[in-house]
Amino acid sequence: MFKFLLVVQAIVALLLVTAILMQRSEGGGLGVGGSSSGFMTARGAADFLTRATAILGAAFITLSILLAAIAGVTRESTSVDTSLVKDQPVQTAPATPAAPTGNETAPAVPLAQ
Repeated sequence: MFKFLLVVQAIVALLLVTAILMQRSEGGGLGVGGSSSGFMTARGAADFLTRATAILGAAFITLSILLAAIAGVTRESTSVDTSLVKDQPVQTAPATPAAPTGNETAPAVPLAQ
């Protein structure tokens, strides 16, 4: 279910980007000329793209919230792939004690007021 919704969200995101990029910055939408009546005139295209952008934006937000809810509820155990780990033990450097510096505590400095 999660993977299916993730693919649907990716498709909605691509459609949303396409709808946004097809609009003119002045709000004319596609800049298509033609007759003053009909569906795909400049005004009709702008209205269609505006509605499509609003619907796709709402669908994207809804899918995002739904996917977050599903991911929060799903408690699948995570496993680490150990197929690439060699059978040899890990070599670590021997621990050496730090040399004393003679000034173990810093002098107290009053704060300026």
